[in-house]
Amino acid sequence: MAFLSSVKGGAGRGRAEALAFPGLVALSALAVATPCGAETLKANFALSLLGLSIGHASANGVIEGRSYRIDISMRTTGLASLVNDTRGAATASGALSSEGLAPTSYANTTSNTYETRTVRMSLAGNSVRAVHVDPTPWDLPVRIPVTESNKSHITDPVSALIMSVPASEPLVGPSACNRTIPVFDGVTRFDVTLSFVEMRNVETHGYSGPVSVCAARYRPIAGHRPDSASTRFMAENSDITVWLAPLPTAHAVVPYRMALRTNVGMLTVEPAEFHLGGGRRQAAERAAPEQSTAEQ
Repeated sequence: MAFLSSVKGGAGRGRAEALAFPGLVALSALAVATPCGAETLKANFALSLLGLSIGHASANGVIEGRSYRIDISMRTTGLASLVNDTRGAATASGALSSEGLAPTSYANTTSNTYETRTVRMSLAGNSVRAVHVDPTPWDLPVRIPVTESNKSHITDPVSALIMSVPASEPLVGPSACNRTIPVFDGVTRFDVTLSFVEMRNVETHGYSGPVSVCAARYRPIAGHRPDSASTRFMAENSDITVWLAPLPTAHAVVPYRMALRTNVGMLTVEPAEFHLGGGRRQAAERAAPEQSTAEQ
């Protein structure tokens, strides 16, 4: 979900904020290729702005037993790369329980025309134990300070993409969407609030089945500039949607499609291929009756 902090635009002279886009990397692609018995997802996504292709993303990871790991990467292409050649890679790992995800490590490297930034973070009990950012944002003194309490009860931008659903609740419908996700990316602390809109059936290469459509809102907490026009734009942005697909073995959901209005037009993240394993068919079968009931 951290992509919401990265699409704000070029606050910080177009450099610091542009490099704070690990969430866009994360939301742009999530792919999992795993041994038999694990929850699997393999996906490639196309990024477009105003209908024009601006990049692509891919990833590899695994959700197996009580652990998970996700590795992702993205880069701009075409005309977008001529304006700002941006690329990034991120990884996260941790434990999975009935209470949700508990990340233990997060790392992210992003680069654009201006500079390269690396973030490394260790976590325990959904709290930050150590974080290293190199280089630190040039405008750090004028940003809202991140307190120790801001770094507790959080998740990292990559782990935020796997959203647990209570065991007693269905994987498609309001229970998939309705939640607030507290995120810390090593520099900024923010919340992403999702609310249920509707259920849909989708079909793309590798996946055919139900998804939950959620409206999303971004709320900055700390680590941002109080005078940032792009942060204010995103905080007031009510034109953001996230579609979530079910991961039945983990009893969780992950992003299938995203769309949001930026200050230069609509940005969409569309799946070119989306392969689920380890129980996708059972989830679709369970969700289908629920959807039919909801439509009656």
